[in-house]
Amino acid sequence: MQFTLSSKFKPAGGQPQAIKLLVEGLKKHPMQTLLGITGSGKTFVMANVIEQYQKPTLVLAHNKTLAAQLYAELKELFPENRVEYFISYYDYYQPESYLPTTDTYIEKDAQINQQIEKMRLKATSSLLARSDVIIVSSISCIYGLGDPGDFSQLSVLLKKGAQMKRQDLISQLVKMQYERNDQAVEPGKFRVRGDVIDVIPAYDDRIVRCELFGDTIDRIDEIDPITGELIASVDELRVFPAKQFVVADEKQERAVEAIKEELKEHLPTLPPLEQERLRRRVKYDLEMMQEVGYCPGIENYSRHFDGRAPGTPPFCLLNYFPDDFLLIIDESHQTLPQAHAMYKGDFARKKNLVDFGFRLPCAFDNRPLKFDEFEQFFRHVIFVSATPAEYELKKSGQVAELIIRPTGLLDPLVEVRPIQGQIKDLIREINQAVRREGRVLVTTLTKKMAEDLTDFLSKEGIRVRYMHSEIESLDRIEIIRQLRAGEFDVLVGINLLREGLDLPEVSVVAILDADKEGFLRNERSLIQTIGRAARNVDGRVIMYADVMTESMQRAIDITRKRRAAQEEFNRKSGIVPRQIQKPVAQKTRELKGIKHLSRSDVLKRIADIDAQMRRAAEELQFEKAIELRDALRLLQEQAGDAND
Repeated sequence: MQFTLSSKFKPAGGQPQAIKLLVEGLKKHPMQTLLGITGSGKTFVMANVIEQYQKPTLVLAHNKTLAAQLYAELKELFPENRVEYFISYYDYYQPESYLPTTDTYIEKDAQINQQIEKMRLKATSSLLARSDVIIVSSISCIYGLGDPGDFSQLSVLLKKGAQMKRQDLISQLVKMQYERNDQAVEPGKFRVRGDVIDVIPAYDDRIVRCELFGDTIDRIDEIDPITGELIASVDELRVFPAKQFVVADEKQERAVEAIKEELKEHLPTLPPLEQERLRRRVKYDLEMMQEVGYCPGIENYSRHFDGRAPGTPPFCLLNYFPDDFLLIIDESHQTLPQAHAMYKGDFARKKNLVDFGFRLPCAFDNRPLKFDEFEQFFRHVIFVSATPAEYELKKSGQVAELIIRPTGLLDPLVEVRPIQGQIKDLIREINQAVRREGRVLVTTLTKKMAEDLTDFLSKEGIRVRYMHSEIESLDRIEIIRQLRAGEFDVLVGINLLREGLDLPEVSVVAILDADKEGFLRNERSLIQTIGRAARNVDGRVIMYADVMTESMQRAIDITRKRRAAQEEFNRKSGIVPRQIQKPVAQKTRELKGIKHLSRSDVLKRIADIDAQMRRAAEELQFEKAIELRDALRLLQEQAGDAND
């Protein structure tokens, strides 16, 4: 199937030239850079390049919030094609580690988000089943994943009229890690009723019903699991495994022998205590693998299951793509340094585990890609950034600039105001923006300052929320949606309000302590933060500072230079800047916890639930009162933990 871009808009401003350069460049240069400012329509340019290139595409973002936004936008632009989402599926993750100074072993502890795990499975399944696939991913794409050959080989093709015995199909589903449940069928499970087998793929919501007539597949239907109604009848359909890591029986047998051999070779290199510790660990793991096909930390033996030589790169999402796929690295000035750092941090942690007898050396090969290994996939790459770093500019065969916005919007005006009295001045600016139905972003340097500021603004009667790294990725999306919908007016953050956020309602961006030179206040960070106000026709940026640093001056000069070029283009073209009109997404989830709320808002919520509970008890609605009591206790516990 072909990529088909669906949009009522046509390329405008600087977009047509950028698209032309990039598409032509894909035939000449392995690497290119799109230098695109905020609000210039970089995502729309990407979409047009994808449509013209017609190859599977990986769009790489440096954080989950930006990845989610790109996923939503590309899904809207390509409704007839597969657009998938691939990020880390951990809500909580404590890696296995050992601290020799205190002789402390920390066992791996993790909480997996089932919805994200399902989306990851759907991404890999789509890549192996179709060619019109766009995957939006975080840096998780360079981390170890199951062998795509095994994942594809263990899948089962259901084809109308094909010969397949009932027991063979059931056995194949079990090998693919599907569980049998004849009462209620859920994703990753199947049920059997006579010659009818219902299975819900682990990456889907629809029931796949396979009806057999003797040893022949007579009919294949897709069924709505809620209503039981027929969605479609198909002639063939491939069902992929329910887990990312699946291994054929013969490979598992070979892996067990290889693990035993490595243990035999490695034990003599360790002191007696470490020898005994490792011998017990590996013996237990092997027994678990042979009995139940799994053991805690099985990923540390992945090299043996894959049949890889020591030191060779692991399989990852990139291996699921064909050789000529398109790789778009968004906000490359942030994403590439991330890719550089991943391997070294992982190696440092595992070295202690191996040296002190907690893991075999093969654990080193369960890792993210090294940067030079990642570069092997840079065959058709577009780096996208408003502030590309030296690496991108040096490696790129060409740089396509995208400075003119199709809407005629100008870069925002930038003011510098003294730190003395900055909070009073900020409150005045917030009130003015709210009266004009605008929104405000405030960036601080520390989490403590952001929390205190959020609490102070809340007490002043301002509807404010706080976004930080402890808030789940899907909750961050909901917070941004609420800001756009006007459910609150001010969002305070530290480092999450910079790159890529598309918030046309934001008319004021306040940068507190702008003169504190450092990572959060260098030239690139300031330019990116200034860009958050560039999608609003009245956008303004206020820097609170007592000293004009070099980074501030360069950021202001670049912004003014771009604004002048945009004004000149608008004048020559007769364009009047117009406000971006972007629909607000529908609410899809309730926010969990209280981490996004100020302390005063939490106390108000506790008081409100307490009043509702007492009122329900007075009205003899005891079941409702009990539910409210439990909610109140949970809220009080969370508030206590937050205060601690």
